[in-house]
Amino acid sequence: MTHITIPTTPFDGQRPGTSGLRKKVSVFQQPHYLENFVQALFDVLPETAGLTLVLGGDGRYYNRVAIQTILRMAAAKGYARVLVGQGGILSTPAVSAVIRRHGASGGIVLSASHNPGGPDGDFGIKYNVGNGGPAPEKLTDAVFERSKVLTNISTVDTADISLETEGSQLLAGMEVVVIDPVADYAAVMRELFDFEAIRRLFAGGFRLRFDAMCAVGGPYAQALLEGELGAPAGTVVNGTPLEDFGGLHPDPNPVNAQDLIAHLLAEDAPDMGAASDGDADRNMIVGRKFVVSPSDSLAVIAAHATLVPGYRGGIAGVARSMPTSTAVDRVAKAQNIPCFETPTGWKFFGNLMDAGRVTLCGEESYGTGSSHVREKDGLWAVLFWLNLIAATGKSVEALVRGLWADYGRCVYSRHDYEGIATAQADALMRELRASLPSLAGRAIEGLPIAFADDFSYTDPVDGSVSHKQGVRVVMEDGSRVVFRLSGTGTEGATLRVYLERHEPDIARHDIPAQEALQPLIALAETVAQIRAFTGMDRPSVTT
Repeated sequence: MTHITIPTTPFDGQRPGTSGLRKKVSVFQQPHYLENFVQALFDVLPETAGLTLVLGGDGRYYNRVAIQTILRMAAAKGYARVLVGQGGILSTPAVSAVIRRHGASGGIVLSASHNPGGPDGDFGIKYNVGNGGPAPEKLTDAVFERSKVLTNISTVDTADISLETEGSQLLAGMEVVVIDPVADYAAVMRELFDFEAIRRLFAGGFRLRFDAMCAVGGPYAQALLEGELGAPAGTVVNGTPLEDFGGLHPDPNPVNAQDLIAHLLAEDAPDMGAASDGDADRNMIVGRKFVVSPSDSLAVIAAHATLVPGYRGGIAGVARSMPTSTAVDRVAKAQNIPCFETPTGWKFFGNLMDAGRVTLCGEESYGTGSSHVREKDGLWAVLFWLNLIAATGKSVEALVRGLWADYGRCVYSRHDYEGIATAQADALMRELRASLPSLAGRAIEGLPIAFADDFSYTDPVDGSVSHKQGVRVVMEDGSRVVFRLSGTGTEGATLRVYLERHEPDIARHDIPAQEALQPLIALAETVAQIRAFTGMDRPSVTT
């Protein structure tokens, strides 16, 4: 086949970060927009002769087009082999599993995670390195710098290849292997969990409702939950991946997964509910009339990890993103294991896991995972909960209330202010940061402030330093308000405000979170002047 060079213009996209590059589909459809990113990536990677690349995505609109483009460019780059999921499908944790099990040099993930899909929705691309985790900043920064000066794209002149049938085929001398997207991931799950105990749980009448939200998690959940573990047919709902996610917003939280919440609030509710997001790396756990916060979910998993075969020997340590509640810190202290507080972003966990310092990790944005891969993993978390229920005989609610009884309840909430003009959002954070020196020692809304800072992190493994990772305002009793701008959206900016208050009194554990957090909510408004900067008098989403 003929190798060809296509002239292009320098890239005008955003700097790709941990979440990769996310834009509207219409932006990616511009001439050479996708190609520019991929070429910049290939240019900064080492020589790839004899190496294997993994490729797949969450099935959203433009996924198949992008895969054909990337395959042709990979052939021009000189890869020996590309492993691509059948139909172009691979969940984000599955990509990590395939990279690790096959010794691939890296992988390209096509997803905008929990963002909406379809022709008018979002698309995204990111690169995972050889450990299976997201590319470090030094690599993404190099891609960005290269993209700004790139003038040519290398590809091959060939027709599209079929992605529908498993097996090997050649594309311009490069082997393309279409693989079962579930097989490697399922093999990892069998190594970790007591599948026989979970089978007995379902055989005994336990009922689960798993909402895949018409996203990529469906085939994985159907193969494992219904196909292998014996959950009744229909346990997995919205299980067929659709290019527009069936019009759903595939973000597993109580606001977007309202159908699941309604089923778990009903009188004939199943025993447990769960949901995963667009690329199946996030999860939500729900009990009968009881929603589990992601922070509490991580803490419950850590508290009972040794009940699960893959973790029976104990866990090396735990890690959480800075905005995540301190519930897992309390579990780690009781178990006398390290607990690391990192910036938001799975790559920070990956460094700790590669160094053997942590086994479990989590983010408050419904992401939980362990050292079995280097990504958060939605279905893994669901299987972990099922294994705990099978091992303890306790319900979802009983496991969480047991955590609260032992360690106190970390009352927690996140308030998202979406679609803020970028200039306004930047101004809010700039003024907030400027006010930090004056906050310590003051009492605002009746709450004495112990300290306020802009979180910085020095990686204990590689020594790299990450600045401006979120503003923290911490009270004398340990209560916290955290402010961050999110980089996962494609329109405007999202201000996330995280609120946490520890409640040791078991008699007060049933007070609604928003009521218990009201003083902190008022403090957040006073300190950051959210209404003045955004014009919004309430959050877009409260979780």
